Amino acid sequence: MAIRSLFIFYALFFLLLGWQVADRTVWYAEVIPLLCVYLLLLLTMRVFRFSLLSYIAVFIPLMWHTVGAHYTFSQVPFSFVMDWLGLERNPYDRIGHFMVGFFVLPVSEYLIRHRLSTRLVAVFFAVFAIGTVAAVYEIIEWGYAALEGGQSGISFLGAQGDVWDAQKDMLADLLGALLTAPLAYVYQRRMNITEP
Repeated sequence: MAIRSLFIFYALFFLLLGWQVADRTVWYAEVIPLLCVYLLLLLTMRVFRFSLLSYIAVFIPLMWHTVGAHYTFSQVPFSFVMDWLGLERNPYDRIGHFMVGFFVLPVSEYLIRHRLSTRLVAVFFAVFAIGTVAAVYEIIEWGYAALEGGQSGISFLGAQGDVWDAQKDMLADLLGALLTAPLAYVYQRRMNITEP
């Protein structure tokens, strides 16, 4: 019931924040990956059901990114954090990249429960997979921005004038994964998620 509630809540949240977005072109570009993840989980739920914690680990970043898509990441009203930390750049995007690391939980859980690897190998694989996906996503962002060529492309890229934005985003993805990895390992051991 709790898992179904997560799906329903996110669908309503998504619809609400899909209304009167800051830049519809950017919104479309940002939500395509979110919808792919949501639909993949929804359509495979009868075949493979993750633990509640794995679903939560997915839905937190999905919600965070949905807010970013609504405003465009650089324009999310996050000034109180900027003021508190003394930042000139809006950190909302970077925090979102860190949250991508939470996907270590479902990726490693899938591998362990399908008896494809041991717990330790599954967690390491999940970290490397997230690093790879992060790099590919940064290339896709760059390609979209180059093809679009206008303000929407720049907004989607979200660099906010930082020439090292792509590298810092990939680092944030990896740090999130590395910090989630020990939690995933311990959680899956405690939940008796069996190994091959």
